[in-house]
Amino acid sequence: MNLQRSLILMFLLVVGLNAQTSENPWAIAVGADLINLQGENVESGLNFGAPALSLSRYISSGLSVGVRYGIGNAENNGNLDYSYLDGVLRFNFSEENVIPYLFGGYGLSRFADGMDKDGMFPSGESGRTIFGGIGVDIPIGDQLNINVSTSYRGTQETNDSYNHLQHIVGLSYNFGAGDADGDGVSDKKDECPDVPGLKEFNGCPDTDGDGIPDTKDRCPEEAGSENLQGCPDSDGDGVADIDDSCPEKPGAIEMNGCPDSDGDGVADNTDRCPDVAGDISNDGCPLTDSDGDGVPDKNDKCPDTAGTKANDGCPDEPTDLNKFINSEDNRILFKASSSNLSKSYLEKIDKIKDLLDQYPTISVTIEGHASSDGSEKYNQKLSERRAAAVKAYLVEKGVSEERLSTIGYGESKPIQPNKTAKGRAANRRVQINRSAQINLIQK
Repeated sequence: MNLQRSLILMFLLVVGLNAQTSENPWAIAVGADLINLQGENVESGLNFGAPALSLSRYISSGLSVGVRYGIGNAENNGNLDYSYLDGVLRFNFSEENVIPYLFGGYGLSRFADGMDKDGMFPSGESGRTIFGGIGVDIPIGDQLNINVSTSYRGTQETNDSYNHLQHIVGLSYNFGAGDADGDGVSDKKDECPDVPGLKEFNGCPDTDGDGIPDTKDRCPEEAGSENLQGCPDSDGDGVADIDDSCPEKPGAIEMNGCPDSDGDGVADNTDRCPDVAGDISNDGCPLTDSDGDGVPDKNDKCPDTAGTKANDGCPDEPTDLNKFINSEDNRILFKASSSNLSKSYLEKIDKIKDLLDQYPTISVTIEGHASSDGSEKYNQKLSERRAAAVKAYLVEKGVSEERLSTIGYGESKPIQPNKTAKGRAANRRVQINRSAQINLIQK
């Protein structure tokens, strides 16, 4: 009864984890066995024996090899000393928590009657034995297991040996896998074998306790979130502090966590004018536009003269004015010795006014001319009055006086010979001409 209670108590200790596997290839076991003799004219009661010892080595693919030795007692018309020595081949069905297995082997079984005989297994008391059975390892710790097995042992000798059933209950200790950092995770499974860690992280530590192992934590000494790979985000803008150029001010991801107060596309930490929208190329400050034409000075080919964006900040080329200058329409003719404007030529002067309105940045010079009638001094004054008359008309029509200049050439620049009346009539004129800048020229 005491033996039965002991066996039940050992079985109730089952709680466990690992058994002899590739992680812990060596196993040493100690236990007790019960044998039951089989056959005719034998007593069939259970016989207790101890110790039952074994040493085994895991090979691969669930296979293990080992040796075992045990001693005990048997009853059959008297008390017999029982002992055995076996070679064992074992096959595990799994490497999970509880490991069922098959085993078999070959060995010697001795049933001694108390008479002294030479040798550990003398032939007169021993029989060569073939056996096979089933068993299970039930873990009760990382490397400690309860082992329960049963087998049938058949002997080839019939005189001094017996076929019998053998049941073994014992404890096995598995070893062989290194654990350099002593964290309970074998070096083979330990992703951080030189640093003590946690089993749930395969042997790696979690220094900041944020649930992310140091090997996957970009900020292993600061608790953070999983979506930021273990790094904190002090301002809550979705950019980890380690990447945030403004870790204490919420900002935009595309600006490395910094705000853009003026919305000009330049982050405040690099914006020289953070409260005024500016240009990216000018460090966030507005670009200088001296002439106010909307083209910044750095891009304006005429920074002091208002122009157009299409012409890189310079005034548009006065194409229509140039066309007018190069046509016959650019001549306003006068009667002899007169500076009065003829009504027939007012339409031409109105055309000039329209062209000046079209090109408001253009300044012009009005040049007057005279024929050779009269003295040279008289003709000089006459040409100046003719130019002044055209200017006065344009100013009256709304053209700024600052855009108009006059000059008289007297009789010095005729366009036709003064020998004929027709030639002299053509020379009494005001004419538009083009110089280095666009000028309205009197001739």
